[in-house]
Amino acid sequence: MTRIAILLAVGAVLVAGCGGKDAATTSATGAPATTCPKAWKADWQKLANDVGATVYCPSWMPEPVDARINGIYKNGRWVSKDRSYLVSFLWLDQDAGVSREVHLNFRGYPGRTTIPSCQTTRTVEGKTVHGSVPCFADRGATKRLGSITATAYTVNQGIDEWHVLYLWRHGGSLYTVSEHVVSPYSYAQVVKNLERIIRGFVPLEPTV
Repeated sequence: MTRIAILLAVGAVLVAGCGGKDAATTSATGAPATTCPKAWKADWQKLANDVGATVYCPSWMPEPVDARINGIYKNGRWVSKDRSYLVSFLWLDQDAGVSREVHLNFRGYPGRTTIPSCQTTRTVEGKTVHGSVPCFADRGATKRLGSITATAYTVNQGIDEWHVLYLWRHGGSLYTVSEHVVSPYSYAQVVKNLERIIRGFVPLEPTV
């Protein structure tokens, strides 16, 4: 049984609807036009410039978080020597002894299309054994979401543990977005959130 299946078995807390923050505007033709919000764009453009590759700015985020990298919901921005990056957003509410959380991670691996490996440590007969596993595993359905064809993964490592994660490739690079399955969003709502985020992605190219 996968970790996500276990979460489903114990039941997830449902909320009415899936609200969120977006930046849908109206084009000259009257149709919705997706844009990278002005308040978020500078941070995402700097990321694209820092890694020298396309990054995907979300135009919508599930309530209550936004995607301002240096905003109040920032949970970290890391860029490695190989130009891979992780941008994380977090809202946590533990009022009245009830824990609720909205946690999303955005990753990119410029110049790499293979799934990276994550280090593991376990105890076997009293001895510590080190090994490695794919960082993203338990492959699920592949879907066409707007201009992106993404595949779901439900057993993930590190900061993506207990998350549903969608993975796709573009221009010789690997990208992922994931969300933690936890109250106030159910598993089904997390999937809808991620698919809406992907449909609304705005690719940003380096400008320097």
